[in-house]
Amino acid sequence: MKKSAADRILMFLKMRGEATSHLIAEELTVTKEGARKHLLNLAQEGLIQSTVKSEGVGRPSTYYTLTEKGLGRFPDTHADVTVQLLKSVKNLLGENALDLLISDREKNTHNRYEKALAKSKSLEQRLEILVKVRSDEGYMAEWKKEGHDYFLTENHCPICAAATECQGFCRAELSNFQSLIGKNYTVERVDHIISGGQRCVYKISN
Repeated sequence: MKKSAADRILMFLKMRGEATSHLIAEELTVTKEGARKHLLNLAQEGLIQSTVKSEGVGRPSTYYTLTEKGLGRFPDTHADVTVQLLKSVKNLLGENALDLLISDREKNTHNRYEKALAKSKSLEQRLEILVKVRSDEGYMAEWKKEGHDYFLTENHCPICAAATECQGFCRAELSNFQSLIGKNYTVERVDHIISGGQRCVYKISN
């Protein structure tokens, strides 16, 4: 089903973090005035907010970002139930049981990803497959190369509530990426949703 202009704007801002009306107009292939009308409606609904930034010479630019209500359009998967279950495991069985649960999930995830990556012959091929697999799971993933480094970005975390309750999930994710990318590379998390970032970003260096 075709997404509405409003949905496309919200998705664009989720992926970009922030954008001007000019960039949004280009993304929607509409006029600046058309983009502004959609932005005004979204602001009135409390889904986006604007910030004026001075960028040197010339007029300041207005950037749009999602509000908490807007971010709520990209929900955490079964958040309340997951958190309740994690708390129950911790209270009834202890921290060790929770660590075992996360380790088992990490192992199963690693095996599944490793199978998907079996035929990849280069880092870029591995990243392309990882991005597809993670996006299918709701992470809105993408990758890019800057200089000699690669960056794997996850614009959404569908298990954010669980990861906030127990950051062992985040440690397991980083460990899996390091193993899957290979020992010839160093994988470092340089931005983190749980720590207040807009996305999780992994820097991959040779």
